[in-house]
Amino acid sequence: MMSNRLKDETSPYLLQHAQNPVDWFPWGNEAFERSRLEDKPIFLSIGYSSCHWCHVMAHECFEDEEVATLMNNTFISVKVDREEMPHIDHIYMQACQVLTGSGGWPLTVIMTPDKQPFFAATYLPKHTRQGLMGMMELIPLIDKLWQKKRDDVISEASQICRYIKHRAAIPPGDGLDLELIAKTYTELKGRFSPVHGGFGPAPKFPMPHHLMFLLRYFRRTHDHEALDMAVTTLTSMQEGGIYDHVGFGFHRYATDEQWLVPHFEKMLYDQALLAFAYTEAHQVTGRMDFRKTAEDILTYVLRDMHTQGGLFASAQDADSKGGEGRYYLWTTSEVKSALGDTDYTMAKDAFGLRDEGNFAAEMEGGLNIIHLEHDEARLAGRLGLTKEECAKRVKLILEKLYRVRLTRTAPFKDLKALIDWNGLMIAALAKAGAAFARPEYVTAAKTAADFILNTMLVGGRLKHVYMAGTARLEGGLDDYAFLIWGLIELHEATLEPGYLKAAIELNTILMKHFRDIPIGGFMTTADTDEVPLARTKTADDNAIPSGNSVAMLNLLRLAGLTGDPSLRDLAVETGKAFSGLVSRIPLAHTFMMCALDLMAGPSYEVLIAGEPDQRDTKDMIDAIRTRFLPNTVILLKTGDGQDLPIIQDKHPIGGKAMAYVCSGSSCLDPTTDVAEMIHYLS
Repeated sequence: MMSNRLKDETSPYLLQHAQNPVDWFPWGNEAFERSRLEDKPIFLSIGYSSCHWCHVMAHECFEDEEVATLMNNTFISVKVDREEMPHIDHIYMQACQVLTGSGGWPLTVIMTPDKQPFFAATYLPKHTRQGLMGMMELIPLIDKLWQKKRDDVISEASQICRYIKHRAAIPPGDGLDLELIAKTYTELKGRFSPVHGGFGPAPKFPMPHHLMFLLRYFRRTHDHEALDMAVTTLTSMQEGGIYDHVGFGFHRYATDEQWLVPHFEKMLYDQALLAFAYTEAHQVTGRMDFRKTAEDILTYVLRDMHTQGGLFASAQDADSKGGEGRYYLWTTSEVKSALGDTDYTMAKDAFGLRDEGNFAAEMEGGLNIIHLEHDEARLAGRLGLTKEECAKRVKLILEKLYRVRLTRTAPFKDLKALIDWNGLMIAALAKAGAAFARPEYVTAAKTAADFILNTMLVGGRLKHVYMAGTARLEGGLDDYAFLIWGLIELHEATLEPGYLKAAIELNTILMKHFRDIPIGGFMTTADTDEVPLARTKTADDNAIPSGNSVAMLNLLRLAGLTGDPSLRDLAVETGKAFSGLVSRIPLAHTFMMCALDLMAGPSYEVLIAGEPDQRDTKDMIDAIRTRFLPNTVILLKTGDGQDLPIIQDKHPIGGKAMAYVCSGSSCLDPTTDVAEMIHYLS
């Protein structure tokens, strides 16, 4: 087959389209110069490798000679991997929302050679059906508009661009008010689904930052209803089909109310944020099932998502041989063949398996999603087993199914490493490693962080993507903010000053090149980056927390760790920059509410002076790491000349490790007693 211009790209998504008959260009000057030269509009298609509907449109349209001929005659076609170029995706997704009122992927945008959009849609079939315009009907219409009504098209595009630029200029408010925390909780409570957990109707996304906020709200207010909302949601998700009980890890979202039927992609960011949330939930509740879920997620990541340099792959596809999700689905005959009669009887009851299927009854030998039909206590009672015996048998059954599943053709894995998502995974590994005393997690986090710090900082600036041995594309706000978060967690897990130093240095770069002066907050792209239409600034959370909210939380933690009050001032400034918007829709900013919770205080710095290998020092450190103390940072005096000024004058007393618990500008009496230290923090 002939290859197009995507053949030399490294993005797995772009390479999937390298043999399309469409004459694709990657995003770049060549495409836009050709557009001007040939007087053709740009057809921009944005997607990602694990997107099911991107694959569907590719098969129906971009692999079709008839559609490709029309596209090549009418457009200069540009293909973008949204994960590689999130700033391009963000701009044109806004255009799609303006033009259609909604968005999604694949994202289809038609625009002028000057990058000004005048048409947008998501998935389009080859021919018009069920209210969706087909490519074969759309392309002639666009061509006619471009040839006959060019002035109207350009006028419409200019108007859209002015609106996008207007939206990008967010006026600051008066500052974040503590009452917003209660308002956010009230809104979450109003959307909570009491039976199955989650917030709002299907489709249901995990939204771990909602759960992290609820845990902090419970700690602040002792409102057990907030904790119950988090616990119900976490329990329902780990029992549902959105969780891969056989091979571990979470799918992207559930299409139903009960978390049963997933969209089968597995995204690295979901694994990181959910592992973090389940770790914190274990710290709050002591529930061992939450710890097991966090550890199983990390087992999946370390086993299946590890890639070059100790980094982590972006995603695993939904599709495999046999269709969407078939890798994860089972007929009852397949389960029986894998297990034998005795274990099959238990599995059928435990997992709610039905001969007609619980997922696709219309298929011959109906397909089943493995999920926990009953919790362990109820299942044990039904089978006349102890809870421990039941758990052991279920574990062995799932291990048998996993070995059989390994013989299937696994879904495609996108091996490109994104630094922002890797930053989240470093944070999750470090957090769980410290909380669960699992040094192998901390080692994996260190390996990834060291590789990034040694390889991805080029010319003093962070790159966004590592693929095929190459660091490429300039890092954006999320790359800096999420990696700084990971480095702070890694410092907390190791108390090695080098990781804190790296976090401080990256934060300095972030402030220099991304800060919106004088309004406050951080732009999505650096001041040196070329962007279409407008530089943007956002604080609303989506599937992942916003870069501005994470940056705000980082600033507050770094202020505590360094004793630098100017960093706290910048955090306050960041909150103020978005406060007008946050006050109107607080539910879209739950991670910023986590930052506000820390900013509102009380917050503590625990400065420990002692020998790191001595038992008394370790006991102090472990007492902090195993507890849910989101308002606390910790420093260890190393005495090797690398100590920050905040801890240089702190010393052991009488050969015993000493804890200095400080808040703001004052410290409580130093103590050698772990219980007294924890009492201070309570």
